[in-house]
Amino acid sequence: MGLGKSEGREKDVFVLLSQKVAPGTLEEFVGQEHLIGKGKPLRVLIERGQLRSSIFFGPPGTGKTALARIIANKVNADFYELNATRLERGQLKETVKNLGKLSKIKGVPPVLFMDEIHRLNKLQQEYLLSFTEDGSIILIGSTTHNPFFAVSKALLSRSLIFEFKPLCKEHIVEILKRAKKLLKEEKGVDFPDKILVKLAEVSEGDARRALNYMEVLSIISLEKGVKQITQEMLKELLPGRILSLTEDEHYDMISAYIKSIRGSDPDASVYWLVRLLDAGEDPLYVLRRLFVHAAEDIGLKNPDAIRVIAACKEGFEMVGRPEGDLLLTLATLYLATSPKSNRVLRALGRAREVVSKTGNLEVPLHLRDSHYSGAKKLGRGKGYIYPYGKNKGVKQQYLPDEIKDEKIYEE
Repeated sequence: MGLGKSEGREKDVFVLLSQKVAPGTLEEFVGQEHLIGKGKPLRVLIERGQLRSSIFFGPPGTGKTALARIIANKVNADFYELNATRLERGQLKETVKNLGKLSKIKGVPPVLFMDEIHRLNKLQQEYLLSFTEDGSIILIGSTTHNPFFAVSKALLSRSLIFEFKPLCKEHIVEILKRAKKLLKEEKGVDFPDKILVKLAEVSEGDARRALNYMEVLSIISLEKGVKQITQEMLKELLPGRILSLTEDEHYDMISAYIKSIRGSDPDASVYWLVRLLDAGEDPLYVLRRLFVHAAEDIGLKNPDAIRVIAACKEGFEMVGRPEGDLLLTLATLYLATSPKSNRVLRALGRAREVVSKTGNLEVPLHLRDSHYSGAKKLGRGKGYIYPYGKNKGVKQQYLPDEIKDEKIYEE
């Protein structure tokens, strides 16, 4: 049927290490305990064969594709995989139509795994609706984007949503140990456990990335005629990425850095910045922390702080290191010497507290959208005062009636 079915591989075809060690059962699957731990909703649905169309979202290398394959095996369904970024004209319609026919013939709906589902346009996404609704296919969409912004509401309403989280270091090490055994058997290459730990630390929760690093190291070792991977080989592959800090030291030093900036101590701020960089910290991680700090601890006292950090990040990405360290220092000193205010943080916290306490209150009629036919008949927008011109500065109610007197933002 030309469906791009992912079944088996020819022996002569190069197979990535990440594919060789991919889990085949739920018992082999590592991580995502909040989804597939004993008694968790997704695991129960899989084991009972009652999983319906779903959206898997989360960072790359966290097991979305692997789990989709396991699901297909568990329910004895055919597995077909498409990538939304590589679809040819008419391919989606042809594939889904043929899968619908296959479902009728076999009596078991096939699993269609749609990678990068957020790349489908609205019409393509909505074409899938009738097939997911009548159960002729089990659609599993995968995306690194928040589906509530990237996937059509109609498709979301017919799908279960499951969030995949970055894998922790221990989970990645467990996966790498499986690969270590395979590489030892196939190539005679050995990876000391301390190398596996370092690979897990620099992979940022992405098992596929860690396995790719591992595979490249095995190729390099064979080229050099070396049977054991060394720290020097790892540094050659990932210059500047090998942290000399333990996990605790990493978080302690980041904490000291941010607290020094918050406390307006430029001397300590630059000191901890250099300590972090010399230890191999990712400069982009530092910049991400500075974005958060600019909003959390400086905020409305100096709104330009966000723009300065954004400019420093852009400049750093253009020039790289070591010259880019000047931009990191500029960003650090700018924040350390800026006036401080945590009003943004307090307002967000207070708003969340009110929403948690009061639930989903209705939008007052005068604030509702009135830019469509029939809105006025429904009373939408009636009584709203446009606060410009002769009405400039007019006071009117913007909160729901039940909380109209709540104070969320404090000067």
